[in-house]
Amino acid sequence: MTRLAVVTGAGRGLGAALVGHLAGQAWEVVACVRTEAAAAALGRERVTVVVQDVREPVGAALLGAVGDRPVDALVNNAGIGAPARPLADTDPRTILDSVDVNVAGPLRLAQALLPGLLAAPAPLIVNVSSRLGSLSAQAAGDFAGRGTSYAYRVSKAAQNMLTIALAAELAGRVRCWAVHPGALTTAMGAADATTPAEVAAARLAHLLDSTETTSPRYLSLDGSDLHW
Repeated sequence: MTRLAVVTGAGRGLGAALVGHLAGQAWEVVACVRTEAAAAALGRERVTVVVQDVREPVGAALLGAVGDRPVDALVNNAGIGAPARPLADTDPRTILDSVDVNVAGPLRLAQALLPGLLAAPAPLIVNVSSRLGSLSAQAAGDFAGRGTSYAYRVSKAAQNMLTIALAAELAGRVRCWAVHPGALTTAMGAADATTPAEVAAARLAHLLDSTETTSPRYLSLDGSDLHW
């Protein structure tokens, strides 16, 4: 049976690369983008492109594209950051904006697609997170000096907690994983990034084939499991 994946943030970078990779592996993909222009650029065989901003309630276009089919994988890839600023110059609204996209966005998708996920034989929710969301690593000073914004660190830590909360409620029914994609050479990547989006997409696609039942799980695509 052909598997179905829903991928948000599919208009560019890792999301676009993942959609292409999955379609090439005979997955059916519903690709969520923010604009009609992005939708026009992404269309291909096995891919249904819908305009769905994760900051908004899940709309009829996405629900119609999924229909009553089982959803084997939900990849919450859409995300935003903010420029690094010291405390005195940090606008609290950047934190609220980041939480809306990085935390409430995945929550909206999980709520709307839960019936389809529960209908799949081994469903998986992947929240594309970051190692910078690790409370233990941040408290240990592992990333001191990186200059990452308050908004990104706070929202990714909250996204990790969302993953844990989803896993607790959906235990034994839907696996829920937080995944650090690596240092990607994309628009949101760090200056010293070395991993192309296509490489990370291939790794993530391989991860979707995993039969690992641990949930919640926090891991890096280019390494081992991470500490929350």
